[in-house]
Amino acid sequence: MNSRPNSYVFRIQYLGLRYHGWQVQKGVKTVQGVLERAVRYSLGENDFSILGANRTDSGVSSLDGAFGLYTKHPLEISTFVKKVNENLPSDIRVLGGIIAPGNFNIIQDVVRKRYVYYFTYGNKPHPFFMGYLAYAGFNLDVGKVIKTAKIFEGKHDFRRFCTQGKHIEDFEREITQVQVEEEHPPWCPKTDFPIFTARFEGTGFLMHQIRRMVYALWMVGRGELDEAALRNALSDTQKSPISPKAPPQGLVLERLIFKEGFL
Repeated sequence: MNSRPNSYVFRIQYLGLRYHGWQVQKGVKTVQGVLERAVRYSLGENDFSILGANRTDSGVSSLDGAFGLYTKHPLEISTFVKKVNENLPSDIRVLGGIIAPGNFNIIQDVVRKRYVYYFTYGNKPHPFFMGYLAYAGFNLDVGKVIKTAKIFEGKHDFRRFCTQGKHIEDFEREITQVQVEEEHPPWCPKTDFPIFTARFEGTGFLMHQIRRMVYALWMVGRGELDEAALRNALSDTQKSPISPKAPPQGLVLERLIFKEGFL
């Protein structure tokens, strides 16, 4: 018999700067760990479980993530959302939730993920902006970055654009859309410097894949890497990454897209 028969899906936002990623880990502060504590206070019991739809790395943020909550007793959703937000720190916010549809799987029913990477270049900005932006250096040919980014669209072997885990053998992933443009985020204060976004949408991504792709694009924009080398790396079987990782604070999970008819 299922001891937690009530299933819910909630959307969540968080600034990842203070957290060692999403997943609970011993000895460090994580988003899931803080969320579980707030839910425990809100429900007044321990008989529940939380499962994230997507894991983010240390320092990475979320504008519209999701998690499943499984409880022994039914919830009044709006009351629960208000109460859990009162118990969460100011850099985490639950947006709302619904009763999970029948046969819904919080992980397997995600069909696309959209990430956005925020960065700037030129004169170095005030350090306070670096909590959610990355600095690409003084000189950057953004026109080259915009043009070259389209190389990543389609199905490719991304082994040279990721951090390879011990048990990963399949490095092929499909990116349906890549777009780099100047875009001032609505949540960011007015600036005297340009802000750019590199937006990636696909069915799934490898460890550190987006951060390494972004840094590779910066290398192209700095003249440290040419377009041909980037294309060749997408069919290369070498194990070594072609680029370092861009800083984590520029990366944001912008949207999780579920199967039609679910969410």
